[in-house]
Amino acid sequence: MEFGYVLEPSPRYTAPLAARIEALGFDLMLCPDTQNLCADPYSQLSLAGAATQRLRLGTGVTNPITRDAAVTASAVATLQMETGGRAICGLGRGDSSLAHIGRGPATTEELREYAERVRTYLSGGVVRARGTDSRLRWVDPAKIPPAPVDIACTGPKTIEAAADVADRVSFAVGSAPERIGWALDVLRARLAATGRHPDRLRIGAYVIVVCDRDERRAVRLARMMSGLIAHFTAMKHAPVEHLPPQLKPLALQLRSAYDMARHNLTSGAHLPLVDDDFVRWFSVCGPPALCIDRLGELIAMGLDHLYVLNGSPVDEPHGLKWESAVNELELFASQVMPALR
Repeated sequence: MEFGYVLEPSPRYTAPLAARIEALGFDLMLCPDTQNLCADPYSQLSLAGAATQRLRLGTGVTNPITRDAAVTASAVATLQMETGGRAICGLGRGDSSLAHIGRGPATTEELREYAERVRTYLSGGVVRARGTDSRLRWVDPAKIPPAPVDIACTGPKTIEAAADVADRVSFAVGSAPERIGWALDVLRARLAATGRHPDRLRIGAYVIVVCDRDERRAVRLARMMSGLIAHFTAMKHAPVEHLPPQLKPLALQLRSAYDMARHNLTSGAHLPLVDDDFVRWFSVCGPPALCIDRLGELIAMGLDHLYVLNGSPVDEPHGLKWESAVNELELFASQVMPALR
């Protein structure tokens, strides 16, 4: 069982926070690639690699639009070499990184093709790019084992694409058992249809977890992230017919009401739509015993890695926000992770 943490990179904070995350017992740390909202992930991940010894490091996530596949593969291969094989290439369709430059998310087919190109580059192969044979000449897979490609997926088509081409599949569907069960059903049906053996990939999820002895405080801290992940289910043209009744009305509201200008801030204008009952269902928030029971149920369903998304009592400045968010991990790391391992 692997536990990861998602941290927005912040200059002068990322490396020391990575060292703390490693000391808390986490196995992985992922940084989103969203250029208008936080620092460049690759430079910060390299610094984090120098500050840690065993922590695996990667993007959570980058996308097919803002960086060419060769650029992403080169950055990931560099991180893989610098860290002695601890890199992960996390990919997704893209959200805030694209919205803030006036672009929409990549299509599922674009994501599939991008993942295939990145994997080919990382393995030392040749990619046919706009009529040109393209290869990372400096990459020798005999010396630099390819970093695994981890695809974050929310909708059924993206889950199916991840089942076909990813090394790791990570659901971004919320933390309710109903949502994880649905995603696993879609994934397993695709694997059965294609004949790909489940042992060829690791299966996990991004989970919203706020471990706090004060349940009401935990709900408050989990609200922003609950709205953010719920918003993923309602992106333009995303299917909603499969959504459960607890989620579908909110998803349809967020399609037009989501406050992207204040994405990942507790001041988002859409957050009054995300009520306490929804947060309790969609996230895991409360004392250690509750977190152990809820997450244990998800693990028993067949997950082998969890990427923790939590909350911070501070919005600004950016570095202090994420230092405060890491402070919130202490109880989870000391009482929940050991029980679940």
